[in-house]
Amino acid sequence: MELPYQQYFDAMPCYLTVQDRDFKVVTANRRFREAFGDYHGRYCYQVYKHRAEKCEVCPVEQTFQDGHVHSSEERVRCLDRSEVSVIVYTEPIRNEHGEITAVMEMSTDITDLKRLQHQLHDSQAHYRTLFEEVPCYISIQDRDLNIVDANRLHRETFGDFLGCKCFEIYKHRTEECYPCTVRQTFEDGQVHVHEEVVTSQQGQAINVLVHTTPIVGASGAIDQVMEMSADITAIRQLQTQLSSIGLLISSISHGIKGLLNGLNGGVYLVNKGLAVEDHARVAKGWDIVQRNISRIRSMVLDILYYAKDRDPDWTTLPAAAVLGDAGEQIQEKGRDLGIEVTIEADPRAGAFEGDEKAIRALLVNLAENSIDACRLDKKKPMHRVTLRAAGDDTHVQFDVEDNGIGMDRETREKAFSLFFSSKGSEGTGLGLFIANKIATTHGGTIQIVSTVDEGTRFVVVIPRVRTSGRQTSSDSSATRDQSHD
Repeated sequence: MELPYQQYFDAMPCYLTVQDRDFKVVTANRRFREAFGDYHGRYCYQVYKHRAEKCEVCPVEQTFQDGHVHSSEERVRCLDRSEVSVIVYTEPIRNEHGEITAVMEMSTDITDLKRLQHQLHDSQAHYRTLFEEVPCYISIQDRDLNIVDANRLHRETFGDFLGCKCFEIYKHRTEECYPCTVRQTFEDGQVHVHEEVVTSQQGQAINVLVHTTPIVGASGAIDQVMEMSADITAIRQLQTQLSSIGLLISSISHGIKGLLNGLNGGVYLVNKGLAVEDHARVAKGWDIVQRNISRIRSMVLDILYYAKDRDPDWTTLPAAAVLGDAGEQIQEKGRDLGIEVTIEADPRAGAFEGDEKAIRALLVNLAENSIDACRLDKKKPMHRVTLRAAGDDTHVQFDVEDNGIGMDRETREKAFSLFFSSKGSEGTGLGLFIANKIATTHGGTIQIVSTVDEGTRFVVVIPRVRTSGRQTSSDSSATRDQSHD
């Protein structure tokens, strides 16, 4: 009669063997025999793996050596040549003297589990590939707005700054943005959409459409939020010319109205003076007419530079003379506002190739921006704007410096964007955009060096000899800003 332990041994739902010190199978249960066949006189590695030599790492051998339980994962081959994944456990069998005389090896079929593990791994790899290669900026953020993961495009554009705050990376801010769509999603669990302007690690402004979606953990609570930002810069740049001109007209209509009123006043004085032969009144009126015509000319040039790409009217320009003309144009406005405007030209500034009207417009736009920065500053008793010209063997440099309100980093990075103005309704957002466009058309760059409440310095660098091709705005964007907060 079969002993009970033999019945239990045979009925175990796994592959059971007992092996001697030579790794020969002494006995095996029914499931082993059905899967691997006759074992008598054969070594385990011959039966399990159809090998001619012992396995390099053998848990049976380890148990013989130290008397402890050992485990491993293996792949074995059945009689029908199918391969089975098993997890192996070994247990020493001792005699009455405590000596290890055999080792029992229990191998459990985990093929289905391994298949599920492979499927899970493949699925994770698939979704990781999608995450990495999707053509938008993706970041995963925690409740403290720290970036805990990001895809390839995000890392290439903004840098590999895992663990840093999102607003530090995207906006170079020291405080949280408002409104924050990630924060809103944490609070209500809903998808939120918002349009933003962010800055790459190269200093390039990027328009993005942001979607945030919650990531729910095992507990059902929102553990993280995924932020997906699609680059819509090209869409913004390809807005129709008609709508842009409409916005332009709306932005400058107040200025045009003021200039026309000034012209009417000047014409009235001229006509009245001629009627009564009052030469002083005629001179005063004509001065008003000339001044307003000059302002209209400047505004029209700005509009033309915005509305149409055109090649410069190249000529050789004395840097000091161009600076002087622009400075004289600004000094009158400075005197009216109580702002000192000084002109400093280094004799070594020399000459360079450029469009005289365009370069003058560039300098006037920068100087007018500095005048406005001083006018808006209520903290200092005196204000000044300084225009300088200098140069080296290959470049001429113009500096326009003020001690006005200054700019923070976010303002500096957006300063050359079309229609961006930090002066609210008082600014058209055209001046700095056009100044930068003129500089890049001449193959040059503009840097902004600025500190809040201390002032701003615009540094314009233009080649002495015109370049063969134009430099694009994106080429110059990386060098036109320096942080001095």
